[in-house]
Parts: sequence; structure tokens; C-alpha cells
Amino acid sequence: METTAYRQTCDVGVPDTPKFELDSPVSLILKNMRFSPVAAWSAALLLFLAPAVNLVWRGGTGYCFFLLLAMALYAAVRNRHVSGYFSPLRDYPWFVAGMCGLLLASIVQQAVYGMWNPRQFDAYSRFALAIPIFLMLRQMPARYFRSIGWGCAVGALVLGGLALLQRPAGGWTDADRLNNDYTNAIPYGDTALLLAFLSVFTIGWDGKYRKLATCLKLAALIAGGFSSYSSGTRGGWVAIPVFVIMLGVQYGWFANAKRVAVAGAIVLVVAGGLVATPRIEQRIHDFSADISRLTKGDPNSSTGIRLELWRASTHLFTEHPVYGVGKGRLESSMEQLSKQGFMPELVVNERAHSDFFSTLAESGAVGIVCLFVFYYGSTVYFWRRRKSTDPFIRTAAFSGMAVSASTIVFGLTIDVLVPIMVTVLVSLLSATLLAAIDAREREIASTPR
Repeated sequence: METTAYRQTCDVGVPDTPKFELDSPVSLILKNMRFSPVAAWSAALLLFLAPAVNLVWRGGTGYCFFLLLAMALYAAVRNRHVSGYFSPLRDYPWFVAGMCGLLLASIVQQAVYGMWNPRQFDAYSRFALAIPIFLMLRQMPARYFRSIGWGCAVGALVLGGLALLQRPAGGWTDADRLNNDYTNAIPYGDTALLLAFLSVFTIGWDGKYRKLATCLKLAALIAGGFSSYSSGTRGGWVAIPVFVIMLGVQYGWFANAKRVAVAGAIVLVVAGGLVATPRIEQRIHDFSADISRLTKGDPNSSTGIRLELWRASTHLFTEHPVYGVGKGRLESSMEQLSKQGFMPELVVNERAHSDFFSTLAESGAVGIVCLFVFYYGSTVYFWRRRKSTDPFIRTAAFSGMAVSASTIVFGLTIDVLVPIMVTVLVSLLSATLLAAIDAREREIASTPR
């Protein structure tokens, strides 16, 4: 006698997958929470636009984010009694802790210090608000997640085009660096570089018209790379070797000695050609000059100012080791150090030009713990899926690791977690790529053995 509680026919939305019978508890969840076509296409469109407009439309990514959030809150209310809808809060504890930790630490800090500065919650709140979006997106058929990869590609292509169209006579220089009217050259160049490489990381999602998709996304890599190059964002370029190694692992470039030799030769030729260009040659020379000036006691250079800021931040941490000086109080605290002769007045800044040192000074040990939990929580679940035998999951895993790696590497020399346009993009990318993995795993789990 049939003992199964539920038996039904359902298309779970996997491309080129025939309909099949479902008779497990997973099937009931899929049935109750399955996206309607309109909702799925709407979410996919917003996921496409969010990275595509990040550097060309002020607030554009934020509008996409909050539209997705509105959809997510509606879905949460509608499915509040559905078993399994909120289970990811338990299944991905490090992700949830990482996305909420920095915001909660700021709230506790203001309560302890008797402060009230809600502006300091703004950037961190995007990470916490991405959790409802994650809960909703994981219900979406896996094929719709491809849109975010194409959004990155289109964004990179547009930025490359702008770099060419706006190129001044004589080319981009340190005195005339590529940026836009609502951000400076550093986050501009870093974001362009991330979009460029995500275009290539997501090639694994492109099954149909693979050759055409590969050509377009390689063009996006070149375009976004040229945009970053034009910005002169020297610190962000440190991430390039990390991305290249990750791509090599993802696409099997290191599978045997022959592939290693060919990949290594290509990388060396490209790297040698780039280093020989006047722009990068000048940036390398500038770094050497900065170090030379610093050894002579002159900190008034890009590198020297950063080192002075990091030294001052460390000193502030020793004076306020638990909660730091308070978010939003770094500049005033450095002004006091300047008056005491501890640091030059010209170095005083509202940020330490490093996520680690800004957090160290402003939020103390509590903030540093939350920062590391954020790094770990936004990386660990992608790392665990990097060897998946399913191409879709493996692509999402490496793309997610690229986002987390960029956040860490870029954050070494600039405050990544401060500009809203950056935090909203990073939070949405992380939540979406993890949702893509979860959605695909549930589809696979629903397939009869």
C-alpha cells in the first residue's frame, strides 16, 4: 500500500530537465514556495541590473536591492507558516552571524557609550537586510541566477566603453584618474575589476551558445580590466593573482603539467605586457618613491599616509581595546593625537584606509571579531562547495569566493565596508550566489535516484 503522504508531478525549473514525480518532504516545500514566472523574471531582471548599473547610476543598485527586499518581505509573510522557509537561518549559521555581526556590534557600542548616530548603521545594515533576500532567492529555479553573471558582464563592458569615450588627451594619469561623480577612483577601479572577473567566473553557467558567451565575457574581462587600469587603483591590483589562481582551479588549468605550463606562459606574457605599460610602470615607480620619502621622514605620500593612519589606529586601539573609540569618532580621535604630536596633522582622516585598521580603532576587539566572522561566514559555504561535481554549484562557489576574496584583499588598503554603493553590491552578490547554491542543491535532492 502506498505510504507516501504526497505524490505529484512538478517541474522544478532545471533547464532541460523533464518532469518527474516527487514524493518527499522536499517536494512539498518546493510546491508551496515555488516562484511564479512573473516573480522569477522580475527577480532575475533586478539581479541583472544591480551589478550592471552600480558605477553608472547613482543609487541604482540600491533601488534594485530594496525592490528585492520588498519582494522578500512579502514572501516571508506569505510563507511564514511553511515548513522549511526559515531553515537556512539554522543551516547557514556562519553566514547569518557574519551578515548581522558588524551591525549588532555597532548598536551595542552606541548603547555602551551612550551615543546615538544612526548614520553609522547604514552601510552595515545592507548585509543584515540581504538575509531576507537570500531566503526568497533560494526558492527561485536555478536557471534564473544566470542573470547576475550577465549583469556583471554588461556592467564591465559599459565601464570599459566609458573609459575609452572619456579618455582625456594624453591618457589617464594620476592627476586625472577615471572615476564618476559619486565615488573616487579607488572603489571605482576595484568594483570594475571585480565585475570584470565575475564575468569570467560565471562562464560555467552558460550552457547554450557557450562559445558566444565566452567571447562576450572575455571581452567584459578586458573592458573591466581596462577601466580598473585607467583608474590607477594600485591596491586593488593585488587581487588579480588571487583571481587568476582561482580561475585556474575552477577551469582545470592546473590539471596536468602541460596545462600548467601553457597557463603559466600566458599569464607571464600578459603580466609582462601590462607591467611594461606606462600607467603601471608609473604606479610602481610611485610606490618606490613613496617608500623612499617615508624612510627620509616624509609621510606625505599615498603609502606614507596609509602607514601613518595604521599606526595611529593601532595606538587608539591600545587606549580603547574593547569597543574602540566609537564608529564615526575616528577623525576627532586622530585630531587629538595630532595635537599631542603623535601624528602629522596632514594625515588626519575620517577613515584609516583599511577595513581592518578602521575597525580596530573604531570598534576595538569586539569589532575585529565581528569582521573576521563576516569574512569567514561569507567564504566558508562557498569554499565547501568548490569541488562539487555539479557545474552550476561549482560556478556559484568560485564566484562567491571571488566576491569574498575581493572584499578581503581590497579591504587591506581601502575601506570597502563604508561606501553604500559597495556594501549593497557585495551583500547582494554574496546572498545571491549562496542562494544559487542552495536552490540547485534542493533541485538535485528532489531528483529521484
